[in-house]
Amino acid sequence: MTRSGAAPDPRGLLVLIGGRCSPTGAALGAFIDAVRERGGPIVGITAASADPVASAGMWSADFASVGVTDIAFPEFAPGNGQDDRALAACIDDAAGVFLGGGDQVKLVTELSGTKSEKALKRLFARGGVVCGTSAGAAALTALTMAGGEIDDEGQLVEQYIGPGFGLLGFEAIVDTHFSARRRLQRLFSVIVDRPNLLGLGIDEDTALVVRHGVGKVVGMGGVTFVDGRDTVRFDNSDELEKGRQLTFSHLRVGVVGTDFELNLERRELEVLVRRGNEPA
Repeated sequence: MTRSGAAPDPRGLLVLIGGRCSPTGAALGAFIDAVRERGGPIVGITAASADPVASAGMWSADFASVGVTDIAFPEFAPGNGQDDRALAACIDDAAGVFLGGGDQVKLVTELSGTKSEKALKRLFARGGVVCGTSAGAAALTALTMAGGEIDDEGQLVEQYIGPGFGLLGFEAIVDTHFSARRRLQRLFSVIVDRPNLLGLGIDEDTALVVRHGVGKVVGMGGVTFVDGRDTVRFDNSDELEKGRQLTFSHLRVGVVGTDFELNLERRELEVLVRRGNEPA
């Protein structure tokens, strides 16, 4: 029986990268290979960046360095209907879309409700490939997260949980740069407060490649999953704004290494699902 929150359409392929991906690495390579199999151009979107034009130039050079030249980064200004129509038309003719890094809240805010967002979802529904790195990956779930970390002055930045593009489904939420930025505590806090969610912490230069509800890990690191559904016995998450440390018991936590798979519906390693050895 399929739980609520399952992926809206299983035909497309998602490549979720944890940031800082090398153009010659396996993480970005998984996206490039999948697009080449489908035979079509790539559309890049750098709206998450504080400087979208500079970011587009950098990514164009990175893709060109590995022989990918059939990629365009159309200009997109929020509220500009002409830009929106042009970007949507490019996406409709593409085999894949690449979402660069920056600020996931900015990315979702600027694209939500646009023709471009609808085109992105059409591409995924018809079997296209959607890749996001860093903020681009975090924006592909139904809910996206930001904040909840200590800033340079030692102050806790307020946690933000808001809408994303909803392509991944499975009540999943993605955190990126996971091991490098020591974000396990942040992901714990989110899942303890919302135990129905499945937390996915993706390391840098690492991708979770999701097809038919199963994600395969490729690249240099791993993917940590945190599941609080039916497991949390105690938590003090409502009191954290008073300066207290997070206290909870308990969560299911696992790490998925390179070439292993995670069944997102069952929230367990695919190797255990196939053996029938998984939580009831």
